Amino acid sequence: MKANSSTLIKLLVLLCLSVLSVSQDFDFFYFVQQWPGSYCDTMTSCCYPTTGKPAADFGIHGLWPNYNDGTYPKNCDASSPYDPKKVADLRSGMQKNWPTLACPSGTGVAFWTHEWEKHGTCSESILDQHGYFQAALDLKKQVNLLQALTNAGINPDGGSYSLSSIKSAIQEAVGFTPWIECNTDTSRNSQLYQIYLCVDTSGKNVIDCPVFPRGKCDSEIEFPSF
Repeated sequence: MKANSSTLIKLLVLLCLSVLSVSQDFDFFYFVQQWPGSYCDTMTSCCYPTTGKPAADFGIHGLWPNYNDGTYPKNCDASSPYDPKKVADLRSGMQKNWPTLACPSGTGVAFWTHEWEKHGTCSESILDQHGYFQAALDLKKQVNLLQALTNAGINPDGGSYSLSSIKSAIQEAVGFTPWIECNTDTSRNSQLYQIYLCVDTSGKNVIDCPVFPRGKCDSEIEFPSF
């Protein structure tokens, strides 16, 4: 009887450790939003989705699980493919807020498939497929980057703005410092391309970034129209 009890306790301990390990399989998310004007101005190919030209607003690029050392997991569960049925009620919101401009653009399904299977599966111990896409949509609405910038007089009009003013405007609105990624157009202008914010493992709360990606923008960058 004692031997059986001892074995049971050991199994319970191992089970608890296993659950803890699964729940800590990444440290935070990068929530990445992309400015379409910069993408279409600097990429060799830019195609509108079948739903038409997206609104002149930041679009979601992804919600990416990361580790505190700057590395990241990917393609974590081949047995969990993207399933459109699981996000059917989110489809219109995804088409509006998570469009793809890569050619061929299509309906967006190829893009969403890539994002779920490469990144989303690495957070499925916390967010299932529906929860993953819902979290990204909620975060976009919560941070409202375009409004944060325009409220500070930073407009997508092709003008140049200081990198520090862009960061300050977002920090003032969101409460946390973003990381800015730039593209370079054919005239060698540095352009506002993507904005990274860090989010806790629940996918709900913006946090201070444990680490920023590598890369550098000029001190003055263009905010192109779209």
